[in-house]
Amino acid sequence: MLHGRSAELAAVDTLLSAARAGQSGVLVLRGEAGIGKSALLAHAATRATSPTPELSYPFGTMKSGDPLPGTPAQPPPAPAGTDHRPAAGNQALAGGNQALADGNRAPAGGHRSAADAGFLVLRGTAVESESVVPFAGLNLLLGPVVHRLDALPPNQATALRAALGLAAPEGGDHHLVGLAVLTLLADLADRNPVLCLVDDAHWLDQGSAQALVFAARRLQAEGIALVFAARDLHAPPFPAPGLPELRLTGLTPEHAAALLEEHAADLPRHVRDQIAEEARGNPLALLELPAAQREGHLPAAHAYRVAALPTHSRIQQTFADRIGTLPERTRTLLLVAAADDTGDPTVVFEAAGLLGASVDDLEAAEQRQLLRSDDGRLTFRHPLIRAAAYQSAPLKQRLTVHRALADVLPDAHRSAWHLAAATTAPDEDVARALARTAEDARERGGYVAVAAAYQRAAELTPDPVERGHRLASAAGAAGAAGQFDRAVVLADQAWHLVGNPVDGARVARIQARLASEQGRSAEAAVQLARAVRCAEHTDRELAGELLFHAANNAWAGRDLDLLKDIAARAGDLPGADDTRRVATAALGLDGADVPGGMAALRELLDSPYVGGPGNAVTAWWNLVLGDDRAAYAWAFDLERQSRAQGALGVLPRALAYLARGRLHLGRHRDARATAEEGLRIAADIGQEFSVGFLSAVLAELAAVEGDAARCEELVATLVDGAPQSVRAACASALLDLGLGRHEAVLDRLADVAAGAHRLYSVTSLPDLVEASARLGKPDANAARWFDEWASGTGRPWARAVSARCRALLTDDERWYVKAVDLHRVDDSRPFERARTELLYGEWLRRARRKADARTHLRSASEVFERLGATPWAARARTELRATGESRAVPGPDPLSALTPQELQVVRLAAEGLSNRDIGAQLFLSPRTVGYHLYKAYPKLGVASRVELGKLALT
Repeated sequence: MLHGRSAELAAVDTLLSAARAGQSGVLVLRGEAGIGKSALLAHAATRATSPTPELSYPFGTMKSGDPLPGTPAQPPPAPAGTDHRPAAGNQALAGGNQALADGNRAPAGGHRSAADAGFLVLRGTAVESESVVPFAGLNLLLGPVVHRLDALPPNQATALRAALGLAAPEGGDHHLVGLAVLTLLADLADRNPVLCLVDDAHWLDQGSAQALVFAARRLQAEGIALVFAARDLHAPPFPAPGLPELRLTGLTPEHAAALLEEHAADLPRHVRDQIAEEARGNPLALLELPAAQREGHLPAAHAYRVAALPTHSRIQQTFADRIGTLPERTRTLLLVAAADDTGDPTVVFEAAGLLGASVDDLEAAEQRQLLRSDDGRLTFRHPLIRAAAYQSAPLKQRLTVHRALADVLPDAHRSAWHLAAATTAPDEDVARALARTAEDARERGGYVAVAAAYQRAAELTPDPVERGHRLASAAGAAGAAGQFDRAVVLADQAWHLVGNPVDGARVARIQARLASEQGRSAEAAVQLARAVRCAEHTDRELAGELLFHAANNAWAGRDLDLLKDIAARAGDLPGADDTRRVATAALGLDGADVPGGMAALRELLDSPYVGGPGNAVTAWWNLVLGDDRAAYAWAFDLERQSRAQGALGVLPRALAYLARGRLHLGRHRDARATAEEGLRIAADIGQEFSVGFLSAVLAELAAVEGDAARCEELVATLVDGAPQSVRAACASALLDLGLGRHEAVLDRLADVAAGAHRLYSVTSLPDLVEASARLGKPDANAARWFDEWASGTGRPWARAVSARCRALLTDDERWYVKAVDLHRVDDSRPFERARTELLYGEWLRRARRKADARTHLRSASEVFERLGATPWAARARTELRATGESRAVPGPDPLSALTPQELQVVRLAAEGLSNRDIGAQLFLSPRTVGYHLYKAYPKLGVASRVELGKLALT
């Protein structure tokens, strides 16, 4: 019985009940060591292999899966094919069920039969020594089911085999491992629900942690329960943003007393009271301190007191005291098991044999319940016992044990780390072995492991120059893993050790990349300029490329003085003309010569330094040039390539520009679906730039729709300086303009439009012009700057908007006519065309030309309604009524009832893709794809994929 854990037990049982019913769920248990996390995992494992029982809680008897007291009861998922809607809906839903199955699967959302109630349980405990071994956690968790990898899509199977060390790496995107884990777990859940239990998740290697969290965030309707247990406030932490958490605290005095009454009734009450006081509600302390007292490790008269230590440290010391009374050879065996990270009895006993211990010495540890054999592995009853066995041993003995393990381990990676742990002075042989493991880890995508191996190799490297090389490699890997602060320190150390200019250039490039990733573009430009100085006399091609990128970073960082210096230094280096063009474009677009800046930027699109589909600067420059279709085409191609290759690292940036393109081209529903998918993936893999860019797209969509709450929520996340703060102001201003808050538009955009980051707000300048005109405070400067930019683009849509601005400032109909004519030439921005026609229609109505006004107001109203631009559509209907024509509010569009993800799924299903193919494209499990179809079919009134294919899904 777990005392005082009724709510926690109910939460775990509810998770299991949902999985039995075909739904998925995740729970992260957090708390200090010994607080009961492992006990809850053991409870989950026990419940998973037994029928759903009735549980006795203090607040009454409830069946596993019932809601907690005080929460609204949720109806159970409807059995397959049933619904409480009208008959037409029932028919569509039943057809939806038929469409869901890819093979013989339980329908999404339906109850499984009683025969299927037993779970497949996958369980693993991460250990500290494995935290630098790439994908060690996945190896431990998925080892029993690797025979199912053949059923995965080929690129996923390849990625997961490489991560698990079952096959040679073949390149590709290491983020694909998370999708492979998701698909594997979903496949395993086809017949029985799956329970995954991960203890001590704070010690997971980064690759495993990222893959498991990636999969966890996408669980929906597979029948999978995933529970992590992680130590609270631990360094390193177990980051799992967005996943449900349950924080365990100490037991109440009443529950602590009950636990002691059950397990320590033989001790005098005053001793139990003192133990309770020292344990501070920690269940493990309440169990172990009495045991230590019985064994003579605590004075009988008073409980164990080390007031300066936290509870878990006191428990660990208690374990250390108990271990200290064991025979020497048993202590040796425990130390070997604690230092080992495999749990393999063969490895442990072979290494122990080199030190004079054997399997016979295990008995004393088993009798004290310190070490046990569990499913063919040697495991400690609690992680603190492992820590006590290792940390209480003398340093000399620990070094000897690591060397013995290095001698017997067949795995070169683990052997190298044990050699390093046994080495206290520089040793090139050991350093070289670690460097080899680093490169192996790089091929498998374990960048944290690469950084750790190279950093330790550098510490053991005798030669200073070679030490600098290895520190540089560690810095690059740490940056790739997102550990920017660590990477900066490593790169700075490397800079002071490298011995030649080429190596110096390499280190400077790393430093520049780190600065750029952290948004310190001007600093990155300085670092790149330093790299140029290192390389210009030994590798002029490299120097020219570095100087070009230095210029780009100086522009991004708004350090125009530095940019001028860089352009002056270009001289006759390769690519010098392109470097000077960057300066011309930046200075021109800053206001000195906008047409000249646009011309220079257009020439830069042909630069060899921006070639390649993965270079986002190409799409950004096309947007600056007003060429929405070119930017969209670039993003569309890259998105298709990324999905085909499973390249999650590239996909968010492609989706960011694709969403922006779809927004501009009037495909707002698609823009939202694209942006939300990109935002989920970018957040999962830590791409802050893409998170900000995608949030800005969603904020602008919310502004167009007049959804103030959603817009403000998204804008609140855009706080990290320009360009995010500029985009936030622009989205808020568009919302204000649609809602008629014209003074607020001026307040938000006046400084932005006149500031150094005006380029990011250029397409919002017409909003400022319109608001100022309506207030009788026309802003001719904003209109003039936009006109210069629009003329430089040569795009009809941009020139149309410029003409609209002139019409507002001059009240001259000729500019309205010109604007409408230009929109007809290039309707690439339908929202802007509708705004132009609305303003012209308003002008015509005021001129008492009602018949002419109706034509434009009707057109504007139709576009606004199609785009979901609610406040703008309402304005157009109001103006139409003023002309004598009434226009009813349109009925709901069936597609508008779909969630963004449902929309993506039904479109791909309509193209004939299977659930598995759709899942591979959208990074979802096939069962979740089926679940989305199950929900979407009734909304669309269809019953099959054939009917779906006949719908207009644009």
